[in-house]
Order: sequence, then structure tokens, then C-alpha cells
Amino acid sequence: MAIASSSNNTNFNPKEMMKQAEAYAVGKASKPTHTTVALAVTAGVFIGLAFVFYITVTTGNQAINWGINRLFGGLAFSLGLILVVICGGELFTSTVLSSIARANRHISTHKMLSTWGKVYFGNFIGAMLLLLLVTMGSLYQLDGGQWGLNALNIAQHKLHHQPAEAFALGVLCNLLVCLAVWMTFCSNNMMTKMAMLVLPVAMFVSTGFEHSVANMFMVPLGITIQQLAPASFWTNLGVAPEHYADLTVYNFIFANLIPVTLGNIVGGGVLVGLSYWAIYHSPQPALASATLIRPDFSAHNNLQMDSDMLNDNLLVKDHMHPAPLTLAPGMPVATALDLLLREDLSGAPVLTSDERLVGFFSLHDALVDLWCNDYMPDQESKVQDLMRHEIQTVSPDNSILEIAEYMSIDKNILYPVSSSGIATQLTSLSLNERARTMNVSRPHIYPVVEDDQLVGLITRKEIVQALRPVYGQLRAVTDHSDASEEVSAQIETA
Repeated sequence: MAIASSSNNTNFNPKEMMKQAEAYAVGKASKPTHTTVALAVTAGVFIGLAFVFYITVTTGNQAINWGINRLFGGLAFSLGLILVVICGGELFTSTVLSSIARANRHISTHKMLSTWGKVYFGNFIGAMLLLLLVTMGSLYQLDGGQWGLNALNIAQHKLHHQPAEAFALGVLCNLLVCLAVWMTFCSNNMMTKMAMLVLPVAMFVSTGFEHSVANMFMVPLGITIQQLAPASFWTNLGVAPEHYADLTVYNFIFANLIPVTLGNIVGGGVLVGLSYWAIYHSPQPALASATLIRPDFSAHNNLQMDSDMLNDNLLVKDHMHPAPLTLAPGMPVATALDLLLREDLSGAPVLTSDERLVGFFSLHDALVDLWCNDYMPDQESKVQDLMRHEIQTVSPDNSILEIAEYMSIDKNILYPVSSSGIATQLTSLSLNERARTMNVSRPHIYPVVEDDQLVGLITRKEIVQALRPVYGQLRAVTDHSDASEEVSAQIETA
């Protein structure tokens, strides 16, 4: 079980990154077909746009040192993976990390290969769409045709590798791409993710490693220019089109695309995905689609309490209740919402058939999905598509007082200081005023987990019920119609 502070948005624990990767791998194979293909098309466009950027940056820089020129191009190309990760897309070279889900036996071999095929097909369609637009825009005519000549030379160079060379360059490329994606698992901050993606991508591009999806755009671009460019284009450049006669579909597929694709699979799916899985895999069943976060109560150990409370048994296990409802990952969202509304619940844990906690689905998740889809949601959406994979959990032996403070007080907000202990915000408000006015974004319901199994739930209501006696006992009221008057009288007397 993960033990981390929920207030920290960066986690450098390799085992926790492995859990994130497991969730990422399962997520790749859990989307509906049309969603997967549509996201793959966008990723194909994104990577193609990155190569357009690369060609533009590296055109006409003959006076610049070769390595520096390539570095500039690599930095420009990193835009492609940034768009895929930040804006959302299914890229074949990162989808091969679903090999982790297959190794964990959460998906079948057929499901894994089917997902790869859908994404590969979608990436190709996206590349072809962008190729159509670039050709219609006559971008190859930029800089007196030098832009197109640069594209031709790049495409031709890619076809001059021997199959073994193309395979090896494909392995090295996706080793770096998947390591870049892997590093993003340690942070939830978008700027941090973007920064982590730049250098690995810049290295593989500048060094000439081979990326199958990028080549789906780059080589067909060269073929298109060679076939469709007017005579004036070649005359201005002083180059004969026959010089690029080897730019053919046959050479593209057999001399480049096939060996590079196989290399990408080995580099990402085996050298990154399965290697880390072999290192960190536990013999026990892994929670592949959930990251359980145990709130860090270490900063909440200075609680002052009445001596009578010390004698009370204020532990989670004495106040939690069994989960009134659990959901299945493959359950349609509509069914899950009906169950939650019928039971008057705001959310429920999601369990697999073997009772593993893999997520938490709430009404809030459905509202967010509705907004993101302009209130026209995917009718095939499943709980696993919307549920939260990162779940804050507590132990049966946690103190009610610890959870109460964690739920309502964020000391990073209450005492705003930098990592070196310097105050970052000055205020004239007293400590109590700051505590009463702060907004703490923490769950009001926590799954109780013991030995990786869900044993109950505890909510804000149970926390308050457990702590209610500290306000003193009021005389029992038997006449409910006069309850409010009786309570008011007792308060005035007190």
C-alpha cells in the first residue's frame, strides 16, 4: 500500500511510480474503441506537427554547428510528446507500456495486441490527415524550396538504414520516449511534466533514433513531395527528382516502418515496461489500477485532548461502517449513478471480482465528465473510465483525532513557509481565524484498508459522531416535536 502525503504533488518513490505505471497500463486498454482511435488520431497529428516544427527549425542552418542545429530541432520536436501527454492522446510508442498490464494478468494478450492495433491505425490516420493539410498548404515551397529539400533529405536518410540498424534505432528511440513518460508518473504538476519530457525527446531526435509514428508522417511527406512537386520546385533547387527515386511506399514499409515498429515495441514494452515490472513486481496481486494513498499523519501528532478522551477508544475500527455499496470497474456509468442515487450516496469504492480496491467513483466524477463532454457523454462509458485511481485510505488503527485534524486543517496553508523555513505569506489574522477561514481540499470519506483489502468506510459524519461527546451531554429529549425548544432551553441554562 502506498504511504504518502496527499498534500505533496510529487513522489519520487520508484515503487509508487510503478503503481502509477500499472494504472496507466490498464487505462490504455480500458477505453472504448472509438475513444481509443479518436485519441490516437489526435496523437498522430500532434507528432506530425512536431516534425513540421523540426523541419522549420533545422532548415537553412548550414552555418550552425551540426550538433547544435540538431539540438534545436530536437527541442522543437519535444512539442509533440508534450501535446500528447498534456492535451491527451494515444500514442503507439507509449501504449506499448500496456505490456505491464499483460504481465500483471489484468488484460489478455489479445486485448493488449488489439489496443496496440487500434492506436497504431489511429496514429497513421492522424499522420495522413496532417500530411494532406501540409501538402495543400505547399509548405515544401518555404524558403525557396529549402524546406521541402530538407524534408526530402530527412525522409531519404530514414530509408538508407539496414533493417538491423532501423530496429536498433527504434529500440533506442522508444527507450527514451517511455522513460520520459515514466518520469511524468512522479508528478501531478503540468509544468513539471512538460519539463521532464523535453530532454529525452530532444536526445532521441537529435541523435537520429527512429520513431515509428513520426516516420508515418515524415517519410510519406518526402514521397509526396517527390511525386507531386512541380518542375519549378526542382529547377529552383537545381536538383533532379530522380535523385529521390528510392522514396517509395515499398521501401518505406519494409526498410523502415516494420523494423522501426518492432524496435519501438522492444524499447518501450520490454526494456522499460517489463524491466521495471520485473524489478518491482510483488508476488502478491498488485493493485494495478489504483494508487492507495495513506494520508501522512506524522505532522498531526501534537494533538491536545481532554484526559477523558484519552480513555476513550477513538480508533477508526470502532467507528467505521461496512461499505453500503460497491461498484465494479466494468459497470456502465448510468447503472452506477442509478445505484448511488437510489442509496442516497455521493460515491462508492470500486472493487474487482477478487475484492481488490481499484478506484473510487463519485457523483462529482460524473459531473466533471458531463462538463468535459458538453453534457453529451459517451453512452458506453464505464466506471473505470471516470473513477479516481488515486485513493486516500486509512487504517483501522488510525486515530479518529488524527483523521479529524487531517480532514479539516492543512498546516501547509496554516503555516505557509518555503522549504528553507522562510515565511511566504504575512497576515494579521490570528491562528484561529486562519484555521476557520482556510479552504481544505481533502476527501470527506475514506476507505478503510487492511492487508490491501477494503474493510469499511469512515466519513466526516462518523468522525463528528465520535467527537460529539467533547461538547458535553444534553439531557435526553423524548418529545421530538419540542426538541428544538428543549435544546435551546438547555443551552440558555448552561
